[in-house]
Amino acid sequence: MTVTENDIVELDRIAVHEAVRVVGLAQEPDWERGTPCAGWTLRRLVAHMTAQHVGFAAAARGAGHEAAYWREPADMREPAGVHRVAATAVLTAFAEPGAAEGEFTLPELGRSFPGRLAIGFHFVDYVVHAWDVAAALGVRLELPEHVLDGALAVARRVPVDPARRGPGFAFAPALDVPPGSGPLEEALRLLGRVPEEWPVRG
Repeated sequence: MTVTENDIVELDRIAVHEAVRVVGLAQEPDWERGTPCAGWTLRRLVAHMTAQHVGFAAAARGAGHEAAYWREPADMREPAGVHRVAATAVLTAFAEPGAAEGEFTLPELGRSFPGRLAIGFHFVDYVVHAWDVAAALGVRLELPEHVLDGALAVARRVPVDPARRGPGFAFAPALDVPPGSGPLEEALRLLGRVPEEWPVRG
């Protein structure tokens, strides 16, 4: 699947809206649940997601080099609300004319990237993190097939070098993909998730 510049902004928008939806399903006792992100509670995962939204929004405006934008919020007493505001900010930034044509400085990756490529990073991250939240809550992720196909296309291009996977990096080491896997399962396994360990309830 070839993902064009306009496509990637729209695919990202759909993934972010789904992440907002599943985060909004969490009830107060859920915030201390474990997640597929080893060692992170749901509250900590959503804090990370919030910080990434704010950081990418800054990067789209040319301010990605400023470390303050990438810090997790100090006040996470209302995680869903804080995350929703940040999600709106990043979608607004990406929708600005020419955003995908600019350069995004991404400190965690140590350099700048073309906007379209950087938005692709954000997109696949939010398909995976939306799944992380849904998995922690035991609910089903609801994304159209073309979005999952787009996420898989990006996931297949993520480097598998062991020196760039594992603790301290965005993704765990890639896992084998069983024959017949669908696009979501394949993308998750390529990015180090184990879907069968997180069954959907009901």
